[in-house]
Amino acid sequence: MKYLHTMVRVADLDQSLAFYRDALGLEEVRRSEHAAGRFTLVYLAAPGDHDAQVELTYNWDSEDYGGARNFGHIAYAVDDIYASCRRLMEHGVTIVRPPRDGRMAFVRSPDNISIELLQAGPALAPAEPWTGMPNIGGW
Repeated sequence: MKYLHTMVRVADLDQSLAFYRDALGLEEVRRSEHAAGRFTLVYLAAPGDHDAQVELTYNWDSEDYGGARNFGHIAYAVDDIYASCRRLMEHGVTIVRPPRDGRMAFVRSPDNISIELLQAGPALAPAEPWTGMPNIGGW
């Protein structure tokens, strides 16, 4: 397993970049615009340590996050997403967003923190029981 990033939703991208990049000293690693989903992703990291990133998610349409929804998730790359989800289920963890696509799954911690699991490398071939599992709750 490899730590990837922590996602934070931001209300004002320019103001957030002024804080994270200019004041705190993180550097922009990459940026992507998603017109269909109406959001922008900006990944930042400490100089010389791009292994631990902060993902700023800016939704183009305004939304009140109420102080709690602005924190998004912690993400990890895993060698085998199916084996990782199976192990979590064996420990009594509910897979709230199953890896139907062989690439991405979400679970929640006991404190309701979203944890994203991403298949390292290419997605695995879709397989049961994952392809037939529905989402459960929010992720």
